[in-house]
Amino acid sequence: MRISCRVPETFRGERLDRVLVGLGGNPPEMSPEWERFSELSRSRIQKLIHEGHVTLEGKIASSSTRVSFGDTIEIVLSPPTPLDLIPEPMELRVLFEDSALIVVDKPAGLVVHPGAGHSTGTLVHGLLAHCADLAGIGGRVRPGIVHRLDRYTSGCLVVAKTDAAHEALALQFSERKVEKHYEAFVLGEPSPDRGVIDTLYGRHPTDRKRFSSRVGKGKRAVTSYVVTGTGGGVSRLSIRLGTGRTHQIRVHFSDMGLPIVGDSLYGGEGWGKIADPQLRKAAKSLNRHALHAARLTFFHPGNGERLEMVSEFPPELAALNDAMNL
Repeated sequence: MRISCRVPETFRGERLDRVLVGLGGNPPEMSPEWERFSELSRSRIQKLIHEGHVTLEGKIASSSTRVSFGDTIEIVLSPPTPLDLIPEPMELRVLFEDSALIVVDKPAGLVVHPGAGHSTGTLVHGLLAHCADLAGIGGRVRPGIVHRLDRYTSGCLVVAKTDAAHEALALQFSERKVEKHYEAFVLGEPSPDRGVIDTLYGRHPTDRKRFSSRVGKGKRAVTSYVVTGTGGGVSRLSIRLGTGRTHQIRVHFSDMGLPIVGDSLYGGEGWGKIADPQLRKAAKSLNRHALHAARLTFFHPGNGERLEMVSEFPPELAALNDAMNL
């Protein structure tokens, strides 16, 4: 796969490797394919340059080559190695299913699709066993997947069962016609008790595993929230996503000093902030972050019917909610 991009004004005169790291962390709205590049590590970028897979104005360039405004950078990426996925029967909680799609209530801890370190035991493996006609939809590595939830986020997830449904659902997500509502528990109390978080968003400047809303350039990220209860140092929030960036909810509230309870990556294990001992015990026993995709609303790709899928709290979040005495 080839990815092309023109150098923005802000990167004029920079080294090529620094430009690629910058664009990878905060990809411009130039090509949907550039999203793929944003997942590359610094070491992978250096390797691509060293092996001659990066050109500047049509010529193979080195890491130290200086770029000019408007220069065309082209990167050649090998396609992902196809996986011979073997269906694995597993218990799935199905919220809705017909010949076009299936909506499942994903439990925390279940990885959505195969990737590094997860070649078996994913939701895709379970879906292949459940849906005999899924294997050829949307590619061999992520068949039928049009969106995803983080491993430790539970709740509603829709999967396409036909190519037509896959294309139609993907378009709804890209045009932001899908309504995504979450429930979350955070450490602390937001002020005000309702609001809209509207920031730039990109890779963390020093840790490629994390993202940040404290960046000088990046994509726009919008999160709306309402506090629905507080107690013992924890607040419960009802959240609606205006955009769907990776880790968006977790990052937005962590950067406000209100990390999601149990989120080890973004500071959500500050148990000392929970004053009530019973609530602290419930939080420490979660073994996950307290974020739940409670409601997903979209239009059926076949008949246009508006579908609203609802997922109740799993037992561990219900226990946390009960400990708050709401």
